[in-house]
Amino acid sequence: MELITSRSNPKIKQLRLLKERKGRQASGLALVEGIHPVGEAVAASLSNKTAIEAIYYAPQLLQSVFANALLEGQTAQGISCIALTEEVFLSVAEKDNPQGILAVVRPARYTLDDLSPQNAPWCVALVSPQDPGNVGAILRTIDAVGASALLLLDSGVDAFHPSTVRASMGACFWYPAVSATFANFSQWARQAGYSIYGTSAHADQDYTQVEYRQPCILLLGSEREGLAAAHKAMCNSLVRIPMRGLGTSLNLAVAAGVMLYAMLEKLS
Repeated sequence: MELITSRSNPKIKQLRLLKERKGRQASGLALVEGIHPVGEAVAASLSNKTAIEAIYYAPQLLQSVFANALLEGQTAQGISCIALTEEVFLSVAEKDNPQGILAVVRPARYTLDDLSPQNAPWCVALVSPQDPGNVGAILRTIDAVGASALLLLDSGVDAFHPSTVRASMGACFWYPAVSATFANFSQWARQAGYSIYGTSAHADQDYTQVEYRQPCILLLGSEREGLAAAHKAMCNSLVRIPMRGLGTSLNLAVAAGVMLYAMLEKLS
């Protein structure tokens, strides 16, 4: 059994690089931490949605029967499973009280050209999202309602930020997440014939009053700014979510959840 005892080991340095977007983009790899997310990554690898490059674990921390069985199964499949001392593991773990397992994975990568109304009839597009936790929560809701894909437009957040992976509960491995400019998205959506439904606090229509039709895209603005005029201009319909209290807007992931379930009722 290989045991890494030094924080300066080259493999540990690679793990740290994968915490940064630049490192993920350069390598095409992502870092996945926790028993459930690693389990989902392994399950997705069976459907060629991702590939497991290596698993790292701390024997002193890993108490789960499921996780130890996962290690045994991946070792039998020829995947490199590398033990770390507790100190070294804690130096790369993101979570407080970590569960003692993480994986380096190579997720499937998608572009707009990979998506069409035939294989992605119901998408969510986020303009300049800032919070990776919101992005992960929206991926989880996409899974819950049976939508097709997530589009990240002019975004500084990617689908495999460690916080996104955790918040998505593994959905990031199963659903296409495409990064694109808003200009390229606009051209692609028009050519493909998608109906665009956007949200605005100043829209005339209540979100429950619209007849949603596929192929469609739910377009949501950033947490701070919402949709700009150029974004609203490309929408076929703008809708509002009523706010009865003192607040003027919902959290982005909450707004996406409200809208997606309203759309599910009409699209079913």
